[in-house]
Amino acid sequence: MGKIDGEIPNIIFLLIAIGFWMLAYIQNKKYGKTIETYFLSILAILFSLSYFGLIFMS
Repeated sequence: MGKIDGEIPNIIFLLIAIGFWMLAYIQNKKYGKTIETYFLSILAILFSLSYFGLIFMS
């Protein structure tokens, strides 16, 4: 098993972002545009930007 050495792997941000995108899609299909849908979408965008930021800055 590899060492992490205090660094969060980039793939974790990608997986979390994909999860939030899927949850936002399911929430939107089931309940329409609610505050929860907007919250999940904002989190998905935040984690996606974090992933790309880690990729391009490292």
